[in-house]
Amino acid sequence: MELGTDTKIVMLAAGLIFLWALTLGVWKYRQMDRSENHLAHPYVDTAHRAALLYSFATLLVAAFVQFSGWNTTVNLLSAGVIVLFFAASIGTYVYHGWRRDTDNQFRDRVRGTTAYMIALIVAEIGGFAVLLLGFVRAQLL
Repeated sequence: MELGTDTKIVMLAAGLIFLWALTLGVWKYRQMDRSENHLAHPYVDTAHRAALLYSFATLLVAAFVQFSGWNTTVNLLSAGVIVLFFAASIGTYVYHGWRRDTDNQFRDRVRGTTAYMIALIVAEIGGFAVLLLGFVRAQLL
Protein backbone atom coordinates (compact mmCIF):
# COMPACT_ATOMS: atom_id res chain seq x y z
CA MET A 1 0.00 0.00 0.00
CA GLU A 2 1.34 3.40 -0.99
CA LEU A 3 1.16 6.08 1.69
CA GLY A 4 -0.04 9.54 0.76
CA THR A 5 2.37 12.44 0.94
CA ASP A 6 0.35 13.88 3.81
CA THR A 7 0.65 10.62 5.76
CA LYS A 8 4.39 10.42 5.11
CA ILE A 9 4.88 13.94 6.44
CA VAL A 10 2.88 13.24 9.61
CA MET A 11 4.72 9.94 10.15
CA LEU A 12 8.03 11.78 9.77
CA ALA A 13 6.83 14.21 12.44
CA ALA A 14 5.98 11.25 14.70
CA GLY A 15 9.46 9.84 14.20
CA LEU A 16 11.13 13.17 14.93
CA ILE A 17 9.08 13.63 18.09
CA PHE A 18 10.00 10.09 19.17
CA LEU A 19 13.69 10.84 18.56
CA TRP A 20 13.26 14.02 20.59
CA ALA A 21 11.69 11.94 23.38
CA LEU A 22 14.62 9.54 23.41
CA THR A 23 17.06 12.44 23.60
CA LEU A 24 15.05 13.98 26.44
CA GLY A 25 15.31 10.60 28.17
CA VAL A 26 19.10 10.98 28.22
CA TRP A 27 18.74 14.44 29.79
CA LYS A 28 16.30 13.03 32.34
CA TYR A 29 18.64 10.15 33.17
CA ARG A 30 21.60 12.51 33.64
CA GLN A 31 19.59 14.65 36.05
CA MET A 32 18.42 11.57 37.97
CA ASP A 33 21.96 10.24 38.15
CA ARG A 34 23.39 13.50 39.46
CA SER A 35 20.70 14.63 41.91
CA GLU A 36 20.72 13.79 45.59
CA ASN A 37 17.17 12.41 45.48
CA HIS A 38 17.70 10.73 42.09
CA LEU A 39 14.83 12.63 40.51
CA ALA A 40 14.91 14.85 37.45
CA HIS A 41 13.37 18.30 37.52
CA PRO A 42 9.57 17.88 37.19
CA TYR A 43 9.49 19.60 33.80
CA VAL A 44 12.34 17.49 32.43
CA ASP A 45 10.33 14.45 33.44
CA THR A 46 7.17 15.96 31.94
CA ALA A 47 8.94 16.84 28.68
CA HIS A 48 10.25 13.29 28.31
CA ARG A 49 6.90 11.65 29.05
CA ALA A 50 4.90 14.10 26.93
CA ALA A 51 7.21 13.63 23.96
CA LEU A 52 6.81 9.86 24.20
CA LEU A 53 3.02 10.15 24.37
CA TYR A 54 2.80 12.79 21.64
CA SER A 55 4.95 10.71 19.30
CA PHE A 56 2.43 7.86 19.47
CA ALA A 57 -0.50 10.28 19.32
CA THR A 58 1.04 11.67 16.13
CA LEU A 59 1.11 8.14 14.69
CA LEU A 60 -2.62 7.89 15.44
CA VAL A 61 -3.13 11.20 13.64
CA ALA A 62 -1.16 9.79 10.67
CA ALA A 63 -3.50 6.80 10.49
CA PHE A 64 -6.53 9.10 10.34
CA VAL A 65 -4.78 11.21 7.69
CA GLN A 66 -4.14 8.11 5.58
CA PHE A 67 -7.77 6.99 5.68
CA SER A 68 -9.35 10.44 5.50
CA GLY A 69 -11.53 11.41 2.58
CA TRP A 70 -10.25 14.98 2.56
CA ASN A 71 -7.59 16.26 0.20
CA THR A 72 -3.92 16.54 1.11
CA THR A 73 -4.16 20.23 1.99
CA VAL A 74 -7.01 19.76 4.48
CA ASN A 75 -5.29 16.73 6.01
CA LEU A 76 -1.95 18.51 6.36
CA LEU A 77 -3.50 21.64 7.86
CA SER A 78 -5.55 19.60 10.33
CA ALA A 79 -2.66 17.35 11.33
CA GLY A 80 -0.14 20.18 11.21
CA VAL A 81 -1.95 22.31 13.75
CA ILE A 82 -2.16 19.31 16.10
CA VAL A 83 1.54 18.49 15.73
CA LEU A 84 2.49 22.16 16.08
CA PHE A 85 0.79 22.34 19.47
CA PHE A 86 2.30 18.99 20.52
CA ALA A 87 5.77 20.34 19.71
CA ALA A 88 5.08 23.71 21.35
CA SER A 89 3.94 21.98 24.53
CA ILE A 90 7.06 19.81 24.65
CA GLY A 91 9.16 22.89 23.97
CA THR A 92 7.51 24.71 26.88
CA TYR A 93 8.26 21.79 29.20
CA VAL A 94 11.88 21.73 28.01
CA TYR A 95 12.14 25.47 28.61
CA HIS A 96 10.90 25.17 32.20
CA GLY A 97 13.10 22.13 32.82
CA TRP A 98 16.16 23.92 31.49
CA ARG A 99 15.47 27.11 33.44
CA ARG A 100 14.29 25.25 36.56
CA ASP A 101 12.02 28.23 37.11
CA THR A 102 8.85 26.45 38.22
CA ASP A 103 7.39 23.09 39.05
CA ASN A 104 3.89 24.24 38.00
CA GLN A 105 3.46 26.60 35.07
CA PHE A 106 -0.20 27.20 35.91
CA ARG A 107 0.56 28.34 39.43
CA ASP A 108 3.25 30.69 38.08
CA ARG A 109 1.30 31.92 35.03
CA VAL A 110 2.71 34.36 32.55
CA ARG A 111 0.70 36.64 30.31
CA GLY A 112 -0.93 34.66 27.52
CA THR A 113 -1.16 31.30 29.32
CA THR A 114 -4.96 31.21 29.17
CA ALA A 115 -5.07 32.34 25.53
CA TYR A 116 -2.49 29.70 24.60
CA MET A 117 -4.47 26.97 26.36
CA ILE A 118 -7.68 28.00 24.58
CA ALA A 119 -5.86 27.98 21.23
CA LEU A 120 -4.39 24.54 22.04
CA ILE A 121 -7.81 23.13 22.92
CA VAL A 122 -9.47 24.51 19.79
CA ALA A 123 -6.58 23.46 17.52
CA GLU A 124 -6.10 19.93 18.83
CA ILE A 125 -9.78 19.03 19.17
CA GLY A 126 -10.76 20.88 15.99
CA GLY A 127 -7.90 19.44 13.95
CA PHE A 128 -8.68 15.91 15.04
CA ALA A 129 -12.42 16.37 14.55
CA VAL A 130 -11.76 17.32 10.92
CA LEU A 131 -9.65 14.19 10.42
CA LEU A 132 -12.20 11.99 12.17
CA LEU A 133 -14.97 13.37 9.95
CA GLY A 134 -12.77 12.72 6.92
CA PHE A 135 -12.34 9.13 8.05
CA VAL A 136 -16.08 8.68 8.61
CA ARG A 137 -16.83 10.22 5.22
CA ALA A 138 -14.37 8.01 3.35
CA GLN A 139 -14.56 4.76 5.27
CA LEU A 140 -18.02 4.50 6.84
CA LEU A 141 -20.42 6.34 4.52
